[in-house]
Amino acid sequence: MSSTNLQFMLTSLLGAEHASQLSDLLQIPASTLRPRSDTVSRIEIAQALNMLLFEKLLKAVPQGNDYVHDSVRAGNKIRFDHGALRTVLGISTGTLPPGEAAFTRILLPLGYFVNGVYPLQRISMTGRAYAHEDDAEEIAQFFLSELHPHHFSNEFQATVNNVLSTSQDPIDAHSAQLLQQLGASKTLPVADALALLPVLVACFDRQHDLPSIAEYQTLLAESAEMAWISTEGNAFNHATDRVPNVEQVADAQRALGRAIKEKIEVSRNGRVRQTAFRASTVTRLMRDENGVMVELKVPGSFYEFISRDRYLDEETQREKLDLTFDSGNAQGIFKMTASADATSC
Repeated sequence: MSSTNLQFMLTSLLGAEHASQLSDLLQIPASTLRPRSDTVSRIEIAQALNMLLFEKLLKAVPQGNDYVHDSVRAGNKIRFDHGALRTVLGISTGTLPPGEAAFTRILLPLGYFVNGVYPLQRISMTGRAYAHEDDAEEIAQFFLSELHPHHFSNEFQATVNNVLSTSQDPIDAHSAQLLQQLGASKTLPVADALALLPVLVACFDRQHDLPSIAEYQTLLAESAEMAWISTEGNAFNHATDRVPNVEQVADAQRALGRAIKEKIEVSRNGRVRQTAFRASTVTRLMRDENGVMVELKVPGSFYEFISRDRYLDEETQREKLDLTFDSGNAQGIFKMTASADATSC
C-alpha cells in the first residue's frame, strides 16, 4: 500500500510496478512526500504532473532515455531541473487560449509564479520561467516561451492562424472548475486530483491538426521554432537534468558517441551552464500539393543538462541556488530543434 499521497496518485494512474519504476528514476523532493490523506496539496499534484511529463519526454527522446537508464544503473537518480514548452500568441487559436494563457491557467493554481522574463529577440519569442512557490529550488521549473507572429511576414501570419485555428482545448468545464478550486484552497480531494492529472498531461501535446507540407515549409522559411510548434505543439520541447558538472557530463556522453552540442552555453553571470543532446527525429504525416499524405522526418524534442551554482544573495545575506535562465543560453539551446528542411521517409 502506498504510504504517501504522491505514490498513491502515481500508482492509481500507472499501476504499482510502473509507478515504482518511474520513482526509481528521479530524485523526489522531500517536500512532496506527505503521508496518505483524503486531500492532496498543490505541491504534490505539481510533482506528480512533473514526473508524468518527464516520463512522456523520455519516451519521445531515445538518447535521453538511454542516458537516464545508464545513470540509474550507475546508482544515480535524475534531478529534474525544468521542462520547456512553446506557445504562440496567435490571433486564431481555435478553442485554446492564445499564447502562455493556455498554461498560466494550469501553472498558477499549481503554485507556480513568474520567476523571470527573458526576451528572446533573435527568434521573436519571450520566455518566462515559472518556479514553485512552496519549494522553488527542488520542484522542477517550467520555461514557457511565447512566439510573436506579428514580427513576421503577412504570409507567415496567415499560415500560423490557419494551422492554429484547428486547436481544441483539452481542459473541459469540470477540469477548469477543479483548477479554480485548487487555486483557491491549495488542495484538492485525492479523487479530484486523480481526475485532473490526465487532463493536465494531455495539455502538453499538439492540440491542432498537422500542417500541410506547403504550410510547414512557409513557417520553416521564417522560423524554425514555429515550424517545430506546427508539428509538435505544446509538448515538452526539452526536459533538463540538473548535474554538478555539465562539462564532465558532456565529455562522457560525447565519448559514448551520443550526439551532444559542441558548445557549453554559459550565462552572463557565469553561474548557469547548459548543453543538450541533438533533438530526436520524428515522423509526421503531412499533405502534399495533391492532398496525398506523405511521411516526413522533422525535429522532435531533446534532453538537456544544466549546472547551477550557489551564490550569496546580497539583499538577504543568504546562500541561494541560482535558478535564473539566460536569454543567450536559451536561444543557443533552442537551436537544437532547428532543421534545414523536412525530409521524406
